[in-house]
Amino acid sequence: MDLEKQLKEIEELGNDHESGATETPMRPDAFELSDIEKIAAIKEDVQHIMHTLGLDLTDDSLKGTPTRVAKMFVQEIFGGLHPDRKPKASTFDNKYKYGEMLVEKNITLYSTCEHHLLPIVGKAHIAYISSGAVVGLSKMNRIVDYFAKRPQVQERLTMQIVKELQKVLKTDDVACVIDAKHLCVNSRGIRDIDSSTVTSEFGGAFKKADVRREFLDYIKLETEF
Repeated sequence: MDLEKQLKEIEELGNDHESGATETPMRPDAFELSDIEKIAAIKEDVQHIMHTLGLDLTDDSLKGTPTRVAKMFVQEIFGGLHPDRKPKASTFDNKYKYGEMLVEKNITLYSTCEHHLLPIVGKAHIAYISSGAVVGLSKMNRIVDYFAKRPQVQERLTMQIVKELQKVLKTDDVACVIDAKHLCVNSRGIRDIDSSTVTSEFGGAFKKADVRREFLDYIKLETEF
């Protein structure tokens, strides 16, 4: 397919992309290279992009950019691709016998749209009902951060967070709502700076209308200190 035809098809597709699976699509050889080897390879690619755009890479302000971008890709914004970086989410017995839902809301979320490699910025809200185990509050934030640090679509991210917490807590009673701005919409294309995207995933008891409504009502509560 020639490039002009491919660009036309992408333009017609717009932002109506479908995600093929809950798992992030990865090649079997994804981790054969070390971080340093990946940084070195990506550095050359970024240099080529900048050179093609006509930028002067001998300029003091630009000459370090390829290395900084490569390091950022591998060790920061896409660091969640590596399974070794998955947070250890140890659980504890629910000794308090707390049987109501626990809600962690307004978790700051930074991710990257996999279609344009532009930022996704928003908030995640998580809830679960213990079946005998509880998890540290900060671990919930870390799970969100881990799955966010990869090229993403918001629907998949929402499902991955729920699936991981269900696995950790050994219960289906987990829910997640994400409200986020996509810079691929806000800063390019339609350039709608006010729109945001909301996705949700409800498991177990949260599929019941009254339980789901209770969770959504908690999200609306103002947090005061």
